Amino acid sequence: MSFRLVVLVSGSGTNLQALLDASADEAFGARVVAVGADRDGIEGLTRAERADVPTFVQKVGDHATREKWDEALTAQIAEFKPDLVVSAGFMKILGPRVLGSFSVVNTHPALLPAFQGAHAVREALSYGVRVTGCTVHLVDAGVDTGPVIAQEAVAVQDGDDEESLHERIKTVERRLLVEIVGRMARDGWTVSGRTVRLGRAGNRS
Repeated sequence: MSFRLVVLVSGSGTNLQALLDASADEAFGARVVAVGADRDGIEGLTRAERADVPTFVQKVGDHATREKWDEALTAQIAEFKPDLVVSAGFMKILGPRVLGSFSVVNTHPALLPAFQGAHAVREALSYGVRVTGCTVHLVDAGVDTGPVIAQEAVAVQDGDDEESLHERIKTVERRLLVEIVGRMARDGWTVSGRTVRLGRAGNRS
């Protein structure tokens, strides 16, 4: 498996675990070669260590400016020569050096462009939508504004609160992320404007 993934985490790392589990099967076509974080002592790093995957931490506060952090994070990721970077619950906005150097995939617990930002599930409930979902997208300089790769709907049930709805979205999100990353690894992808197409191997953008 030559397709290399660097995964960035900030918390419990359940999406990371889904990728680690998937990559144990050679048919998946990719492997996690490193896990990076923006803070110490999180379960995501522990999951990586249990899987014997190298880890690194780059804290924003350890650098004089956000730009210096962006430079350091880019250099650290580059050491592992990834074909794709996966932002798996990474709670920092990536800077221009990272985004200019690597293709980055993220997940979001809503059907973008609806309910962008950190409180998507809460805002969907407050708005009264009957269907929400999750999105796998490429990361650009905006907040949840990158080109959409895949989406899947999740119905809002009577009696749902933020926690119950988010848990159902997370279940779909993990499966969809693994599916899309695997397809990108095996088949490649192309980007034309805001349209992402999977299945054109050798033409990764």
